[in-house]
Amino acid sequence: MPKKILIVEDDEKLVNNLAEKLRAEGYGVTIALDGEVGWEKIRSDKPDLVVLDIMLKRLDGLSLCRMIRGETSMMHIPIVMLTARGNEVDKIIGLESGADDYITKPFSLGEFLARVRALLRRPAGPIAAHQNEMVSNDLRLNMTGRRVFQQKNDADEEIKLSNKEFDLLAELMRNKNVVLSRDLILTKVWGYDYFVDKRTVDVHIRWLREKIEEDPSQPRRIVTVRGVGYRFEG
Repeated sequence: MPKKILIVEDDEKLVNNLAEKLRAEGYGVTIALDGEVGWEKIRSDKPDLVVLDIMLKRLDGLSLCRMIRGETSMMHIPIVMLTARGNEVDKIIGLESGADDYITKPFSLGEFLARVRALLRRPAGPIAAHQNEMVSNDLRLNMTGRRVFQQKNDADEEIKLSNKEFDLLAELMRNKNVVLSRDLILTKVWGYDYFVDKRTVDVHIRWLREKIEEDPSQPRRIVTVRGVGYRFEG
């Protein structure tokens, strides 16, 4: 089955050009010209990737991105944001809303396709399991079920993670007490290191800390190694 891509963009000329190019590459493409229709299509079609403009009618792209990330059944869907805005603040806001990649208009169709291919290059596990479970102190990560549990009051409490948060935690736990650079994390977890902004690693680390650290402002499990990357200490 071809990968399904949804384009949510109100510029009809651009959206038709992108759709034509993607279909020529063998992808199945659907289109939404405003945010509310986009949300309906995401919920009904469950696409493999969403191309999302920030400036949309009825429901803006940032809000739509947060809605996707807030739904357990859809939070794993890769999102590419398109926007005419190119300053650093807008990029950070886009990434913190949950986007996997960010392309500033105007862009070449070649660059666009390369980024789409990179995001869809998800083998049956960029972090293929070498063992069924990993345990570190009160954390237990089940690779087969892709579930994480934390022991509290003599009982296991499940921690809900997105696909990327799970992959990131697994990679960190697998390399306990080893410093991993942002570049290496991108390669191991995202499967590529060229097209994605390195700050997306920092964003996902922050989200992960909020879920597994007792005090996310003073992390003890995932430690920042200034100028290098991160180290998991358990």
